[in-house]
Amino acid sequence: MTNQANNGTESLKIAIIGLGYVGLPLAVEFAKHYPVIGFDIKQARIKELRNGKDSTLETEENVLRELITTISPLDASTVKKGLFITADLKDLENANCYIVTVPTPTDKNNHPDLTPLLKASETVGKVIKKGDIVIYESTVYPGATEEECVPVLEKVSGLTCNNDFFVGYSPERINPGDKEHTVTKIKKITSGSTPEAASVIDKLYRSIIEAGTYLAPSIKVAEAAKVIENSQRDINIAFVNELAQIFNRMGIDTLDVLDAAATKWNFLPFRPGLVGGHCIGVDPYYLAQKAQEVGYHPEIILAGRRLNDGMGAYIAGEVVKLLIKNDCTVKNAKILLLGITFKENCPDIRNSRVIDIIRELQDYGCIIEVVDPWASPKEVDDEYQLQMLADPNTIPQNHYQAVVATVAHREFARINPRKWLVPNGIVYDVKGIYDRSLSNGRL
Repeated sequence: MTNQANNGTESLKIAIIGLGYVGLPLAVEFAKHYPVIGFDIKQARIKELRNGKDSTLETEENVLRELITTISPLDASTVKKGLFITADLKDLENANCYIVTVPTPTDKNNHPDLTPLLKASETVGKVIKKGDIVIYESTVYPGATEEECVPVLEKVSGLTCNNDFFVGYSPERINPGDKEHTVTKIKKITSGSTPEAASVIDKLYRSIIEAGTYLAPSIKVAEAAKVIENSQRDINIAFVNELAQIFNRMGIDTLDVLDAAATKWNFLPFRPGLVGGHCIGVDPYYLAQKAQEVGYHPEIILAGRRLNDGMGAYIAGEVVKLLIKNDCTVKNAKILLLGITFKENCPDIRNSRVIDIIRELQDYGCIIEVVDPWASPKEVDDEYQLQMLADPNTIPQNHYQAVVATVAHREFARINPRKWLVPNGIVYDVKGIYDRSLSNGRL
């Protein structure tokens, strides 16, 4: 095995590949104890991090500034810890433990897109040496690490896995915007390509994870455990989304029903809503794809996905019905949407399903405006080609036929949305932000 295995984790020099919502918090925690290189291909991200700024809001900027160093800690034998931010491949050459934290999205047809993961593997393959360890954190289907990533590492490096270098898988469990369940406070699953590699990897994570670790018996088990976490949540939300549609037809308030049912000790408190983000709305497709490859057509997983993916169109339809009931003309109706991020009190717009509501209402001929104090206007424009209103406080009163509360940001909870409506305008409350007296309908 490696020198690292013989010496524990003290000799590890860590490189984090990808400095987004997953990679940066991990790099910060490791940098408190180890010399760490943070690598990203986005120059704008490198620039902001070197200035001690984090647009994802996942790290405390004072902590980030304390850890940032302008001299690579991997090059200085006297430096025992710190974080060096770079986009230069040469800076990775002195590392001996590489942790890959790049996104694993789906394409427009909901097929897994491993391109970022394979590109990152090519990057690591150019710099790994004998005895090095490569750990993947990106969500994948069972088998992807060994069947897809390892061949890339071997081809580019000319080395052989489990002879010259070793791999592991330790799935990320980041919950964007959650300041309670941060990276060190969530139990970490670990695994390795050999028992010795697994032991080193587990010890490495145990050195920073306060909640402890769980050493899985294989990489495939660790991959499967991760992908079912979010698939399970997706299915549970799909169930309550279906209930919401049923109870709406019956004239029953879904949240009232869920509150009543929650009085039983083992009732699971899921709420209806849009399912987006980088995990829950994506991961089930990874498991479904692999299931189909081995000859099994998943029923429940894909049914849950279809139902959740259709919620934007359903909500838009409910808004249109309420407009008609209130004698509002649908075509050219001015509608204000409160929120574009995929969840509350978080700037993350990745895979936000609010866009489904917007596109559906635009198809009805409505004029849509969006306000979100958490989202970056530039990112929203780049991702969705939408121009946002700058500030909720500057929105004109008595101006809109409808207000749709799509994201439960705390700023919105303090505002009476009816002030923005024309006399016969409607409020549709997707997230149950407001008292029912303020809304005409809710999910």
